[in-house]
Amino acid sequence: MSATSALHLAAEIGGPPQYDARHYVELARLAERGALDFVTLGDSFARPGLDALAVLSRVAPATRRIGLVPTVTTTHTEPFHVSSAVATLDWVSRGRAGWNAGVSTTEAEARLFGRRSAAPAAELWREAGETADVSARLWDSWEDGAEIRDVATGRFIDRDKLHHVDFEGATFTVRGPAIVPRPPQGHPVTVIDGTGGPSQEAVARHADVVLVRATAPEQAAGIRADVRRRAAAYGRHPDSLRVLLALTVDLGDAETAPEPGLESGPPLAAGGSYYRGGPVDLAELIARWHRAGAVDGFHLTPITPERDLERIVNGTVALLQHRSLFRTFYPGGTLREHLGLARPANRYALAEGRA
Repeated sequence: MSATSALHLAAEIGGPPQYDARHYVELARLAERGALDFVTLGDSFARPGLDALAVLSRVAPATRRIGLVPTVTTTHTEPFHVSSAVATLDWVSRGRAGWNAGVSTTEAEARLFGRRSAAPAAELWREAGETADVSARLWDSWEDGAEIRDVATGRFIDRDKLHHVDFEGATFTVRGPAIVPRPPQGHPVTVIDGTGGPSQEAVARHADVVLVRATAPEQAAGIRADVRRRAAAYGRHPDSLRVLLALTVDLGDAETAPEPGLESGPPLAAGGSYYRGGPVDLAELIARWHRAGAVDGFHLTPITPERDLERIVNGTVALLQHRSLFRTFYPGGTLREHLGLARPANRYALAEGRA
């Protein structure tokens, strides 16, 4: 990665459960004012609160450019429903959707559904990878232009442009086609946490954005190189991935220096890297790691979203923009355009020579 490559920034807007959509709308709008690539909203079956994907579907019409990426748990859920819900978010946001694929590992979560027991993480991540695979196939099952809507002839769909996916996985089969037309982005952006071994194959095969954790630029650069190598082994171009450092930030004391090299930050539940300090020092850290080619950008999780996101946008991001290290406006309208990722060709149109 060259020192002049684009810097990508994203932020988590979750925290203690909130039941007023205005809370999330205001945080997303704040991040949008800073021209961040996307916001994420975490979710799991182990915590109370609103459904992240539904919340961001409410946020979508209240924002204009910022990408919207909810966590979607692939365990105990139907892949066809996952695909339809994420495609719907892409439609209502006009091409700004992504999804952060997650798994559910505990027996307590399994009991909420009563369909099966908890399974090992490796097995769950294989299922998550299959969900990502069949979702992409379902998004392609409607070719662009499949909708005709010709009132005079009564033709709504060109059936030659609809396709059965006929997918058979280890835990499910899906015939298709989808019930939602192909999303504006072709495929909404797939985000996967690349920390730890079980998710590595899913990352290499399906991720557009990979979240990683490291305590030094050299370590991050090694992880990034490994992710790109694994993706290339599956026939993917390494430049089709964006590797972001996942960093939990506490900007509560602007006068406190950051932990040197992040090595001495307190342990976090998610095993993530931790930064405590001021917005200016955070900007310096981001600039230094990016110039070193360690990562393509940063995914920042504020300890206190209302306080720290404001300091990230009006402090850290503003300084990076002032130094011409981060954009001041969105160059396009879709999340893929923000990330510099191409819109995928439709596999079925390619097979039939229509792409």
